[in-house]
Parts: sequence; structure tokens; C-alpha cells
Amino acid sequence: MKKHLILTAALLGVSIAGFAADSKATAKADTYPLTTCVVSDEKLGGHGDYITYTHKEAGKPDRAIRLCCDGCIDDFKKEPAKFLAKLDAAAKATAPGKKPAKSAN
Repeated sequence: MKKHLILTAALLGVSIAGFAADSKATAKADTYPLTTCVVSDEKLGGHGDYITYTHKEAGKPDRAIRLCCDGCIDDFKKEPAKFLAKLDAAAKATAPGKKPAKSAN
């Protein structure tokens, strides 16, 4: 019986630790400042799962950009500065603890 209790406690500890790690990842993901696609202004997830595109620019950190679909990647690549400015403006307008903003047209 004692072995059973120890094993149960150990398994619960692993499950709780895994849950805490998942919660932290989810909380971090929720800090994205927009609920809409930075390119199309359509609701993220409106066509199914949104995609995350990693924008890379020499000398700058990589940026994760949420888009409604694969089709928006090419449009983003044509004018990344325009869309990054839109994303940065939304990030400034979104204070910690507030709901993400819709993208401005």
C-alpha cells in the first residue's frame, strides 16, 4: 500500500509539473497584441488554426508573426515594414492585462 501511495504521488507530481509548464507557454503566447491577421485584418483562427510565420532580418531578433493563412505570407514579405509597424503600434496600445487589440486599418 505504501508503494502505491508513493507511486501515485510521484505521478501526480509529474502531471502537475507538466501542467505548469504548459500554462506558462500558453500565458506567453497570449501576449500577442492582435486578434486579427496583420495582413488581411481577418480574425485569427477564422479559417481554422492561425499560422505563425517567423520574420528574420539581419541584425535584429526573429519575430513571430501570426497570420490567418499561408496566403498572407507572400503579402507580408512584400511589405514587412508596413506590417511590422502595424504590429508594433498594437503592442504599444496593448497594456499588460488588457485584451489584444484588433488591427487598425
